[in-house]
Amino acid sequence: MLPRRYDLLMTTLRMPRALHDVFGTQQSPLALALVALAMPLAVIAVLPALTEVDWRRALLAALLVADLAAGAVANLTRGTSDHYAASAQRRIVFLIVHVHLPLIALLLGLPLIPALIAWALTIAAASVVVALQRRDVHKPAAGLGVVVVLAATAIHLETTIVLLFLAALFAIKVVLSFGVDHYSEGDEIEA
Repeated sequence: MLPRRYDLLMTTLRMPRALHDVFGTQQSPLALALVALAMPLAVIAVLPALTEVDWRRALLAALLVADLAAGAVANLTRGTSDHYAASAQRRIVFLIVHVHLPLIALLLGLPLIPALIAWALTIAAASVVVALQRRDVHKPAAGLGVVVVLAATAIHLETTIVLLFLAALFAIKVVLSFGVDHYSEGDEIEA
C-alpha cells in the first residue's frame, strides 16, 4: 500500500475538451507525468538525426516524435482508451491522421521507402486489431502486427537505427497502445 502522499498522484483530473483526443475526459497526475517523461526521451533518441537538418525541420520533426512518444504512453491510460473505445468514428479518424512516420522521414532526410513500408504495415495491423477488439485474439494479433512492422523495416537495406526506433515507437503507439482495448476485459468473447 502506498503512503497517503501518493494519493494525490492517483486522483482524477478532468481534462479540458481540447485535450480529450490526447488524454480522454479524465487523467491522473501520475499518468500525465509519465506521458511528459516519454516525450523528451524519444526526442533525445533521435537527436543525431535532428542535428543534421535545418532547425525548422528539426523542430517540426521533434514535435512529431514527442507526439509519438506521448501517444505510446497516453493511449495505454484508461482515460484515452475509453475516449476512443466510445466511438468507432474517433478510431477511424485516429488511424487516418497518423502519417507521422513518413513526415518525420521527409523532415529528417531518412529513407522514405522503409518509412512508408513501416507506416502502411502499422496502419494495416492497427486496422485488423481494432476490427478484432471484441475477440480474445486481438492482443496476440497486435503483438504479431508489431513484429511484422519491425521485421519488414529491419530487413530493408536502407533502414537506419533512427528510422527503426521511430518505426518501433509508431507501431507501439498505433498497434499496441491504441489498437488494443486494455480495459474491457470482461466484454471479450472467444476467438
